[in-house]
Amino acid sequence: MVKVIFLDRDGVINKCAKEHEYITQWENFEFLENVPKAIKLLTDAKYKIVVISNQRGIARGVMTKNEVDELHKRVNEYLNSKDTNIDLFLYCPHEIGECNCRKPGIGLFLAAEKLFNVDKSHSYMIGDSDSDIAAGHNFGVKTIFIGDYNNLADICCKSLYEAVQIILGIGRCV
Repeated sequence: MVKVIFLDRDGVINKCAKEHEYITQWENFEFLENVPKAIKLLTDAKYKIVVISNQRGIARGVMTKNEVDELHKRVNEYLNSKDTNIDLFLYCPHEIGECNCRKPGIGLFLAAEKLFNVDKSHSYMIGDSDSDIAAGHNFGVKTIFIGDYNNLADICCKSLYEAVQIILGIGRCV
């Protein structure tokens, strides 16, 4: 069994784009504070890291799958320079209502489960939206909300770094 941290991307790993805009290139991607450090702590603790992201901009023609894949490749190149990485990037390229992979659906989680024998009792979904939290619950893992407060989440924290400290038992959310 494998402990997995499922992460939303925008708003958890990197700063969100402005409303109605999308992160389409590496030049527009900005890690949130201490994210590489948080990911390194998780990989050192033998967690698999899987990004689960809705990328509706593909369906809208704002970006291509190749652009998203290239961006994810660049993210891992940067993380590799910090001696860590994300094990798997999965994303839904569809419009709302077209599939079961778009969060809060669990299609992407099921795809990850085909690759990793997920230990759901020691795995988490970390996100910054209701759909992230609902998807985690739908898949049967604990949930952590990044932001001020979410009454649906098991835990609420201000950042991924704080969430990782909770998971590893070395800190607490304030």
